[in-house]
Amino acid sequence: MRGQVISTAVALCFAASLTAAAAAPPSARPASTSAARPATGPVLVDCFWHARVRPANFMLACGDGNSRLASLRWTMWGRDSARAQGVNWVNDCKPYCAAGRFHAYSVAVRLDHARPWKKHPRLRHYTRMTLVYHTDRPRSFPRTVVYPLWD
Repeated sequence: MRGQVISTAVALCFAASLTAAAAAPPSARPASTSAARPATGPVLVDCFWHARVRPANFMLACGDGNSRLASLRWTMWGRDSARAQGVNWVNDCKPYCAAGRFHAYSVAVRLDHARPWKKHPRLRHYTRMTLVYHTDRPRSFPRTVVYPLWD
């Protein structure tokens, strides 16, 4: 019985510490790995308006999550552009998106057109992403797709 009381107390203390950390202002919380590194060049802004440097994953379809980049391996991250290889996971939405299946497509990723970020004008961010499909690609997609990125 005593062991169960101690286990419960430890679990409650752990839960309380997690709650306190989540309620802390963002400046008091530890930064994520990709955001913790100082930005030496432009950043990539994600769906949650976080500045990322060399992210391993990136959501392309923020509204529904039906297209995302994964396993990104960055070969260059510079002042004017960045390059990576990765996988674009795309939902075929057949017969409709909730019942669709995700398919993986090998892609080359290029970021460019760095501009000051409206949210943090001292920070530059890439405003355009280009995907080049190596072999297979989603039906109706051209071999090269260009996406404007949000500000």
